[in-house]
Amino acid sequence: MLNYFLRRLLGLIPMFLVISFISFTIIQLPPGDFITTKIAQLAAAGDAGSAARVELLREQYGLTGNFFVRYWNWLSGIVVGDFGVSAMFEGAQVSTLIADGFLFTILLGGVSLAAAWGLAIAIGIYSATHRYGIADYSFTFLGFIGLAVPPFLTSLLYVFAAVFIFGADQVGGLYSPEFRDAPWSWARLADLAQHMWFPVGVLTLAGMAGTMRIMRGSLLDVLNQQYIATARAKGLPERTVILKHGARVAINPLISRLSMIIPDLFSNVIIVSVVLNLPTLGPLFLRSLLGQDMYVAGAILLILAVFVLVGNLLADLALAWSDPRIRLE
Repeated sequence: MLNYFLRRLLGLIPMFLVISFISFTIIQLPPGDFITTKIAQLAAAGDAGSAARVELLREQYGLTGNFFVRYWNWLSGIVVGDFGVSAMFEGAQVSTLIADGFLFTILLGGVSLAAAWGLAIAIGIYSATHRYGIADYSFTFLGFIGLAVPPFLTSLLYVFAAVFIFGADQVGGLYSPEFRDAPWSWARLADLAQHMWFPVGVLTLAGMAGTMRIMRGSLLDVLNQQYIATARAKGLPERTVILKHGARVAINPLISRLSMIIPDLFSNVIIVSVVLNLPTLGPLFLRSLLGQDMYVAGAILLILAVFVLVGNLLADLALAWSDPRIRLE
């Protein structure tokens, strides 16, 4: 298992280099940059010396040199944990700007992933063993809703209902106003948990919708196999047959899908955070794109791409753990 893990881990290195190059290229595609916009604003305000500051500002924020020089400087800094400085935030370190948002992104994504996977497996098993019943049709309808309605639309409907129907004064955020800048305490943690339920619910519904349908279909196929009939013929309890012999094999397609669920879930975290003004990487990513802050946008885009690599690695390791034939290939 260790050799398999090391092989998969080493295989991620060239993938990371390719993704970093693509991320940097995407950030460079729009014409101009933050300095160009800033200089144009100064010139429009009547600052005659603005043109002379261009090269000085570009050198200060690491925007000089050709494309490959800038990419190498950016990549070599990332290796040692230096994501550069932000032009939009007047020279602040990018790593400092994204630190808090990254933690909240991991928190929301991790809780939603655990909830989505746990509920999807449980609902899929129940639907497969109670198919064509009222509960099965209800869960099927819920799954179709989760697949058809994007998370940002669900968030907008929540904001509309909270403001125009229930008359809420404040919608969004993860804290009440009195806890927003307060030091950590049990009261602040309780307030955070109280505000997390809706974004976690939206993300969980989006994450489990397709997964529970796959679990249901996979388990139905497995329950028709001959070894399941043999287990029942031996007199094993039905619960043991379903959970130990059926679900263990039926869960493999879900593990393979984990590589797609993780990046998709964290992308939804970014989008929902923009709608609900959550302190994750979402609002910062949008501001950096609109302001053409290359280093902030590039760092966040690279982090999202790394989630794809992590999802693939976790899926491969989980498959190797559940099916020994994979790690022996």
